[in-house]
Amino acid sequence: MRAKWFAIPFAIAVLATGCGGSGGDGGADTATTGASGGTGGDAPTIALFLPESKTTRYEAFDRPLFEAKVKELCAACKVLYNNADQDAAKQQQQVEAALTQGADVLVLDAVDAAAVAPLVNQAKQKKIPVIAYDRLISGIGYDYFVSFNNVRVGEMQGQALLDALNAKGTAGKGQIVMIHGSPTDPSSADYKKGAHNVLDGKVTIGREFDTPDWSPDKAQQEMEQAITALGRDKIVGVLSANDGMAGGAIAAMKRAGYDPLLPITGQDAELAAVQRILTGEQYMTIYLDIRSEAEKSAELAVAVGKGEKPAAPTKVNNGTADIPAFLLDPIAVTADKVKDTIVKDGFYKAADICQGETAAACAKAGIS
Repeated sequence: MRAKWFAIPFAIAVLATGCGGSGGDGGADTATTGASGGTGGDAPTIALFLPESKTTRYEAFDRPLFEAKVKELCAACKVLYNNADQDAAKQQQQVEAALTQGADVLVLDAVDAAAVAPLVNQAKQKKIPVIAYDRLISGIGYDYFVSFNNVRVGEMQGQALLDALNAKGTAGKGQIVMIHGSPTDPSSADYKKGAHNVLDGKVTIGREFDTPDWSPDKAQQEMEQAITALGRDKIVGVLSANDGMAGGAIAAMKRAGYDPLLPITGQDAELAAVQRILTGEQYMTIYLDIRSEAEKSAELAVAVGKGEKPAAPTKVNNGTADIPAFLLDPIAVTADKVKDTIVKDGFYKAADICQGETAAACAKAGIS
């Protein structure tokens, strides 16, 4: 499927017919249509586990897109939906409950991707396929990994920040602050690696943080600490690994009296971030084709739940095994690219973006 929303950067055919359903709100909720769980065959029960809700993408996009694709492919399937609220112990309970309820496939976005190997092993002992969603699970082999090229995400963020500093003539005149994501998320390590690939040797890194839970509040505190430690006039830019933390860092900059604000990166194309980019408060975001990620994962879940083994275009080594993988391409978006990416794809409607003080910026960018 690719209505006019998103283009998939890889091509693969997965034969899947007949399946769908919907999930609940956080626990092992099972609102569904059709057959009961644990049957496999033509109507597998698919368990989807998402890690948290502080990042708006999971409840606003990943979950509904995944559930809708399953329903489209398989009207008799059941989806067990769970959100762990950034609690690894809670996610463990959710996975164990789903296994007890007869899940035929696990689609797991791990809170702590280094600590879920025992859960994956439980599934393997029951011959239940596991798809790592968005975050690479380490320490054990499993069936598939669906995500973005995360090192490339970090490289794009680093290059965008470097471009902004060079355009201002400040790359060699101060220090940058790097605000990375959760240390329990292996994607965060990939983003960090990519950013360092670009920035090392070209800028001076004054302070660098790993931010528990990807928390915007903690990112604000980290930025405040950096400003105090380095001095307000010594900082020339900020590498933020996602939009939520960028919002926290921007709040810290405003409190410190920066005008104009320092160039800052982001990721996820959150609505507030897109508005900040248009009004000049945030320099860029990484636009992730979440529709493609969620729908590819749904297609795989339906297929493997029926006993099929779709071929993957590549493999990713997780330190223990080479995992068959589908890696999508990220897109760097600055103000001049919002119209032809985020708006054109229908990720947000112009009416959603162009509200209040953003309306004038939209007109300037040709968004209506």
